Amino acid sequence: MTEKTTSPVRGDTLAHTTLKPMRLFVGLDIDDPIRQRIQRFMEGVREFAPDARWVRPESLHITIKFIGETPPDAVEQIKTALSSIQADSPEIIFRGHGFFPTPKAARVFWIGIDSGPQLAALSRAVDDATHTLGIPKETHPFSPHLTLARGGGGSGAPRRVKGDSPNRNFQRLQEKLASLPAPEFGTMASREFFLYQSQLSPGGSRYTKLERFALR
Repeated sequence: MTEKTTSPVRGDTLAHTTLKPMRLFVGLDIDDPIRQRIQRFMEGVREFAPDARWVRPESLHITIKFIGETPPDAVEQIKTALSSIQADSPEIIFRGHGFFPTPKAARVFWIGIDSGPQLAALSRAVDDATHTLGIPKETHPFSPHLTLARGGGGSGAPRRVKGDSPNRNFQRLQEKLASLPAPEFGTMASREFFLYQSQLSPGGSRYTKLERFALR
């Protein structure tokens, strides 16, 4: 799932505030050994897409649901809603890679994620819990992936959007990857998920964990 740029929070349900809104999302962290393998992979290929905006390895995560701009005094309501979730720990396999929305009009370079039904069930549970606060449900199927780089401007959504056109942002990278075997980064079992705050900066987004929620 990809972070959006507009806030889906309906102000008639969540509390209002005059303080600066917080950009929130729900996600999973990545085990350090897998993060280190991905970092080495990125270091080996990023020179083939030097103009892309690469994610800092320490910021890698799996987005479960992007909430958007939220009043600070609504954060506790969201934490309470998420704490009610009873979900099983998903096993997640990181392997392969691809480009959104298509290789010829690529905006996002990503690593593939394979998982059983538990991850999709967690996504539905988060969607249901936050919907009780007036946060709209997702309108597209859950598509887990790990974003490594974004080429140019525009949306990071996996589907086609207005303005998509053929580009060369990732052409050299695609040519390089075509000559290499599909990478395998490892398997992990997520024992917890988090409510994150995303803060935009010139050097890229910075993510802060606001609350931890255990999985069974």
